[in-house]
Amino acid sequence: MKTYQHIFFDLDHTLWDYDRNVTESLSELYEHYQLKAIGIESFEKFFESFHHVNFQLWDWYNVGKIDKDNLRKERFPRIFSHAGGKPEAIPVEFEEDFMQRTSSKPHVFPYSKEILHYLKGKYKIHVITNGFNESQAKKMKSSGLDGFFELIVTSETTGHKKPDPRIFQFALDQLKTEAEHCLMIGDNPDSDILGAQRANIDQVFFNPEGKSIDLQPTYTIAHLRELEDLL
Repeated sequence: MKTYQHIFFDLDHTLWDYDRNVTESLSELYEHYQLKAIGIESFEKFFESFHHVNFQLWDWYNVGKIDKDNLRKERFPRIFSHAGGKPEAIPVEFEEDFMQRTSSKPHVFPYSKEILHYLKGKYKIHVITNGFNESQAKKMKSSGLDGFFELIVTSETTGHKKPDPRIFQFALDQLKTEAEHCLMIGDNPDSDILGAQRANIDQVFFNPEGKSIDLQPTYTIAHLRELEDLL
């Protein structure tokens, strides 16, 4: 086992439970804005449309096909259309309300805080995320994750998105360290695992659903507790 000095975590889907937090927010929004009255027949349809559209937009964002402002501007009009609603009926504050509600949710993956407590005494731990500065900071604060990390690196700050190795190199430069002393932990095969591989950083693929991927990560875990056996 190599001796690491710095541990990098992805945030969404790795520590912060994106799916649970977003589902709660969307359910609240569906009821609060009475979306059934403007053509979206069920929450299930709204939820399915959100995931279909949001996943596509974030794919585009990650490869530079769309920027932050246009992602946020286009997201709910596209979702409403996909769900059978009228985009022109979207309340002006809908996107902002979604962002505020979601970023304020506290849910994290099982053993997130326990493993961070375990690691904090042994390593310097940091975050590398493609999320937006303001929302990621709120997520960490509302979920109690904000006190664990020494360096927070976002794509918005660096101008580079995982899997671009330059976002990882930015972190290495900030920490005045080398790739061989670092380990990246994340759920996304493309952004987290491929990105770290391109930067010559060892990787832990967090794979609670047992997905099959084409890449060969350094390590694979199904539960965050397994990091205690690795580190």
